[in-house]
Amino acid sequence: MTTKIVLNGAKGRMGRAICDAASDGDFEFVSLCDIGDELGDAFKLADVIIDFSHHSATLGIVEKAVDHLKPVVIGTTGHDFAEREKIIAHSKSIPLVWSGNYSMGMNLLFYFAQKAAEALPELYEAEIIEAHHRHKKDAPSGTAMDIARRICKGRNWNLEDVIQYGREGITGERPRKQLGVHAIRGGDVVGDHTVQFFGQGERFELRHQATDRKVFAQGALSSASWVVGKAPGFYEMQDVLGLR
Repeated sequence: MTTKIVLNGAKGRMGRAICDAASDGDFEFVSLCDIGDELGDAFKLADVIIDFSHHSATLGIVEKAVDHLKPVVIGTTGHDFAEREKIIAHSKSIPLVWSGNYSMGMNLLFYFAQKAAEALPELYEAEIIEAHHRHKKDAPSGTAMDIARRICKGRNWNLEDVIQYGREGITGERPRKQLGVHAIRGGDVVGDHTVQFFGQGERFELRHQATDRKVFAQGALSSASWVVGKAPGFYEMQDVLGLR
């Protein structure tokens, strides 16, 4: 059965990649829109909404989806903690799938990062390094923040209490209960993410490199098909892949 989609952010890099990946006939776009476009009755015609636009637009898209009781797949990043909580609150009314990264390989890294955080004692200090192309507008990446949330879940930490965005000046000794997140920008890097756990005498590392945006587009489309007909709730790519 064909899945009918409203795609918000269609003019962006990921929007174009999603359009290219949906050329097999399993998907139909009832609206290709971007920030400022008039949506009209498109939500009524759609089975699901995909948002890859700008963090300032996501809440409005989700609110409109709630009005029409349509599920939403969110790939937009850059939301602050308050924006994120307001959006997630709407999962009581509709199903939301939200991931900072829709590649299958990256979601295995999310899984293993959480398991490593659970298994290793806190004396193994965790740091996250991400690299993206020079045009990326937000930092750190949504993927890096998803990794951070996984590590905090594994260690029963509150992310806002322990996160450290880079370092400069006289910082003093690194506290055990801290999670460093570092962003690199340059060239045409699609997405590199590295997680390191530093122990005394050894270092454990997990790494994922994306070389083509089609892996994210394929994952977003799979999520769109999967979420149609699901009960209201907050879902992640881990749910789509059956990893939890």
